[in-house]
Amino acid sequence: MTVLTSESGSAPAHEDPSDPPDRDPGERHRLTAVTGLAALSLDAMASVAYGPEAIVLVLATAGGYGLGFTLPVTLAIAGLLAVLVASYRQVIAAFPDGGGSYAVAKAHLGRHASLVAAGSLVLDYVLNVAVAVTAGIAALTSAFPALYPDRLWLCLAVLTLITALNLRGIVDSARAFLLPTAVFIVSILALIGVGLFRSAPVSTAAAAGHASVLADNATAVGALLLLKAFASGCSALTGVEAIANAVPSFRAPRPRRAQHAEVALGAILGVMLIGLAVLISRFHLQPVEGVTVLAQLADASLGHNWAFYIVQFATMVLLALSANTSFGGLPVLLKLLARDHCLPHVFALKADRQVHRHGVLALAAVSAALLIFSGGDTNTLVPLFAIGVFIGFTLAQTGMVRHWRRTRGPQWRTKAALNGAGALLTGVSAVVVTATKFADGAWLVVVTLPLLVAAFTSVRRAYAAIGERLGIGRIPQCPHRDRSLVIVPVSGLSRLTSEALTAAASLGDEVRAVTVCHSDPEDRAQADALARDWALWDPGIPLVRLDHPRRALGRPIASYVHGIAAAEPGTQVTVLIPEVEPARLWQRLLQNQRGAVVAHAVRRDTDAVICRLRFRPA
Repeated sequence: MTVLTSESGSAPAHEDPSDPPDRDPGERHRLTAVTGLAALSLDAMASVAYGPEAIVLVLATAGGYGLGFTLPVTLAIAGLLAVLVASYRQVIAAFPDGGGSYAVAKAHLGRHASLVAAGSLVLDYVLNVAVAVTAGIAALTSAFPALYPDRLWLCLAVLTLITALNLRGIVDSARAFLLPTAVFIVSILALIGVGLFRSAPVSTAAAAGHASVLADNATAVGALLLLKAFASGCSALTGVEAIANAVPSFRAPRPRRAQHAEVALGAILGVMLIGLAVLISRFHLQPVEGVTVLAQLADASLGHNWAFYIVQFATMVLLALSANTSFGGLPVLLKLLARDHCLPHVFALKADRQVHRHGVLALAAVSAALLIFSGGDTNTLVPLFAIGVFIGFTLAQTGMVRHWRRTRGPQWRTKAALNGAGALLTGVSAVVVTATKFADGAWLVVVTLPLLVAAFTSVRRAYAAIGERLGIGRIPQCPHRDRSLVIVPVSGLSRLTSEALTAAASLGDEVRAVTVCHSDPEDRAQADALARDWALWDPGIPLVRLDHPRRALGRPIASYVHGIAAAEPGTQVTVLIPEVEPARLWQRLLQNQRGAVVAHAVRRDTDAVICRLRFRPA
């Protein structure tokens, strides 16, 4: 999805006066602070739909008395958010090439720590897509309960739409997200503003007829329950790092624009979280099955009317689109990992619209699998959500402390203290989230993260072995010419045979045609007939008959090539395989795939060069 540069195109119609006059025309494919907020911050902003609900569901186990702690827990989360925003502003300035916690850990904590950070970010990005889509559909079904049985299919349809948008490039998708983002922010702020002037709910129609999940006769709240509520609510902080991961996607000056987007994100998210928590306490909201907390707040504040449905629709759209944060950040991260040889290099390639297409498609496939696994249920996925990102937070802030100690620039002690405080807070939060959510599914993340790191290490080791064999980084010997022998498999006389032998004679010093003969009488009779016709044709090229007891084609040819390589060292052997290229796609079903069988066997068992000659009949 992420478009970092463009090879062509004109400058945008409205130039930013802070941009350099000779700006690359490809800058039009990059993000401004506003479009960056729309493209990369939707995850964090839309988390107000499930973050407060996660807090309420935990505190509800202590009854109405427990719900009274919603605001204090939210204020603690908002304080952590402020520290994170300030810390990531510093990450953006220090690492303008993007990569976030992965880049910081790689530079200052070593390769193994960087791979842990990368693995945690990968998990967070993937889970964000699944959680955002399921939560968006939950908002829709809260307004229209009849759609609840079809929530999985709705989730998959929304994921398909988001993937298609991102395959078009970040600038297209970012502009498409501006309007729904603005509608969502205005809707939530209006909900909060109106609700603050009400002393009681206007309507409770949305929750009517739904079973309450509030515990009875509970009058005490322990520290463990508060920690668990804090851990659940921390799911609202995921996505704060996405802007730092995708700094190269912004227009110049990239760090400044990214910092502006980061601060705007923190301010908007903090106001919405605290405002909703105040309304939950004011309206004495009780969570019920099948209706989201945000839907109940909209009902209580605005009434069960057109405004209620606008809030639900805006929430559904933004939650669905908030998956765009992952589609913006993960392909960039995968590109960095591929550049460092920790993932297949195909993830570093870009398509025509400057899209990391393989990263986008991989993310979509894994997210679809998670949606199917969860059945489209948000509560199944939320317990897994915050762990990975807090590990990344902690590594990033720890790495930044070492960064300031090494560079010792202006006010480095203050900056190091800020990042150190962030590392301490997020480290403690990571432990709390893992411990309190372990039995609820966090164990899956604890198992998956080391497996991801092991996979990165294995890929890197494989690339290192290939590089050593290829002598990458060393001056190779000068090229020289070896004797060339071209082998052409044939099964009969035709124009295809003539074209293949002509091409082979142009490629090598010597050409040999080979045909495979099996032990049954019919095959022997055909081989004898081919030998007689060959002698009458007399093309000046010998025909070698390869007898084989079984009905195999690729193996005897590969064995013959292997024997030549052993008997004639220094000879470059090329196997030229003639094939008919059908004029229409459906006609490929009529092919016998003999060429593919021979190519596979020769490639697997020999070092010969394989050349597949495509003959296109008129």
